Amino acid sequence: MGIHSNLTNSDGAKIKYDVHPYIFFISAGLIVLLVALTLYLGKDIKDFFGIVQTGISTYTGWFFVLTMNVILVSVLLFMFSRFGDIRLGGDDAVPEFSTAGWFAMLFSAGMGIGLLFYGVAEPMFHFISSPFSDTPGSPEAARRAMDLTFLHWGLHPWSVYAIVGLSLAFFSFNKGYPLTIRSAFVPLLGDRVNGPIGYAIDISATVATLFGVATSLGIGVQQVNAGLFHVFGVPQTTNVQLLLVCGITLIATYSVVRGLDAGIRKLSEINISLALALMFFVLLLGPTLFILNALVENIGIYLQNFMQLSTWNETYENSSWQNGWTVFYWGWWIGWSPFVGMFIARISKGRTIREFIAGVLLVPTLVTFVWITVFGNSALFIDMFGGGGIAKAVQENVPVSLFVLLEHFPFSSVTSVLGIAVVITFFVTSSDSGSLVIDIITANGNQSPPVAQRVFWALMEGAVAATLLYGGGLIALQTATITAGLPFGIILLFMAYSLFRGLKDYSGPQQFYVDPEMKPKKISITPKAFPAKRRRHKIR
Repeated sequence: MGIHSNLTNSDGAKIKYDVHPYIFFISAGLIVLLVALTLYLGKDIKDFFGIVQTGISTYTGWFFVLTMNVILVSVLLFMFSRFGDIRLGGDDAVPEFSTAGWFAMLFSAGMGIGLLFYGVAEPMFHFISSPFSDTPGSPEAARRAMDLTFLHWGLHPWSVYAIVGLSLAFFSFNKGYPLTIRSAFVPLLGDRVNGPIGYAIDISATVATLFGVATSLGIGVQQVNAGLFHVFGVPQTTNVQLLLVCGITLIATYSVVRGLDAGIRKLSEINISLALALMFFVLLLGPTLFILNALVENIGIYLQNFMQLSTWNETYENSSWQNGWTVFYWGWWIGWSPFVGMFIARISKGRTIREFIAGVLLVPTLVTFVWITVFGNSALFIDMFGGGGIAKAVQENVPVSLFVLLEHFPFSSVTSVLGIAVVITFFVTSSDSGSLVIDIITANGNQSPPVAQRVFWALMEGAVAATLLYGGGLIALQTATITAGLPFGIILLFMAYSLFRGLKDYSGPQQFYVDPEMKPKKISITPKAFPAKRRRHKIR
């Protein structure tokens, strides 16, 4: 089902669009409604956002914690099971992108702005205010600070991306269904994926994706503004940030128009190169031995405390520390998962399931740990053994934390400009990747949707980010993320089970054992496309 057009404008140029009527218009309508409501209520909505965030975090935090752990266990089981040998796309499928290009794109889409924003700020926050340490600023507080930061940026978020990406890649490339979220539920829903339930899944994914990306864009412009203030004295105001959203969104829109290979891939490789240059600068000119020692110890502490920390719910402390940290992160990652998962699926054809999970789960996690250690432990070293002052600066202004750290290194003006450039390029790759994914979903799985629609969603992301910044700043961004992530968290659990059902009925790469009268064939998701009863393929 879809609405297609080949109209022409006043100049005779063709205007093309390809949308699913229910998914596109309902998703866009819900998003526009929230934007309009936020603008109508103005600054008064900030208190409302705070109330909503507190309510969801308090009463559903346990669900976010449970969901993230169930997904991680599921991904590891798929990786080490017999399903790991299945090649996405069949025996003859070959990867479309080089391994280096693949890693660059999935890492840029998966983390991006967040690591730059929180790489220094989060360890320093936990260093002076930790739920596990009674002595702020102590060595034990430093250990716990890095442990908590590793929890929030480690295996759990990447496992969510992996389950969504693997589900979409398998059902699209191996089973022949369109590359859209509801395709992953065919084993459970059959032809009902073409009804209200299936549409609700795709609408939920669209809304969650847009608010997840908009949160990152809002955080990104706050950091760009902080860098410009730090280097050039540009004031840190909402108006400046709104102008930055507009300017950078236009750059992202241009990248979207350029397409996946010419735009997104090249830009991803550029920003990864810039980010690595900044990281190695800090590593080599900073406390190198302290960082290397810390990397080994941080990973060891993370593994030792993994079970306890990943299931911790503040039950006996009766506190609310997790609301602003762990629960927000889990909602953020879940909100990002349709976008990052579909994007990773789109670029991962030709890789085995075991290779896919290892590449999506283990390698990015290790790179993330290196990044956090280089920047986080450099900041800790300065506060513990050097001149100090970073923790205080973080408390006063979170977005400026990276630039305060760079002040303690040579060529701080140059590296601060480089930091701003890295944030902007991550901003752009997040926006254009998110626009492409949302457009694929709302175009009923069309992997090459019309350019005009991609432009529409890129501009929509910028508009939502700007509106949330205007309506409540970081609190509004966090609230939107958690609210959109909650329903999709439920969908993720069913997705993991549906993937298991699909893999169990799959005998091997492109091989089915079926009754001769029930030959499998590629089908598209349209009304009456599925048989009334689900076909079960027996493993030989």
